[in-house]
Amino acid sequence: MSADPAFVDEDASSGSGEDVSMLDGHTKRQSATQNSGGRRKRSRKATGDAIVEAMLEIAAASKMRAAALTKNEERFSISKCIKVLDEMQDVNQRVYFFALDLFENPNARETFISLKSERRLTWLQGKFSTSSSSTVRES
Repeated sequence: MSADPAFVDEDASSGSGEDVSMLDGHTKRQSATQNSGGRRKRSRKATGDAIVEAMLEIAAASKMRAAALTKNEERFSISKCIKVLDEMQDVNQRVYFFALDLFENPNARETFISLKSERRLTWLQGKFSTSSSSTVRES
């Protein structure tokens, strides 16, 4: 069997190679040999290990991002907005039902939850009157 000139098929535990610092702070022994030109080449196993490690890091980062997005979605969920709305005083029925429609918009939900409690009703009433006046103009 002829060897691929780009790679040297060598076991990583053979003792030859160099220590490489990884992003996570660990040191990994990288298998390499010198060719006639004095350059080092990675073995197939070392290259494969590096690819697998990079893929695992990407998968872990993706899982962390998905968890953060889920947590953010729960924080600004429609049910959370309705719970806060139900706890508010002096919300008339028309503004209440307008708010339920408004909560279909994720940006509106985030704004509503992020506002201080004493400003939420004023914000909802402003949105309601803006919506009501534009509806009257369209008729």
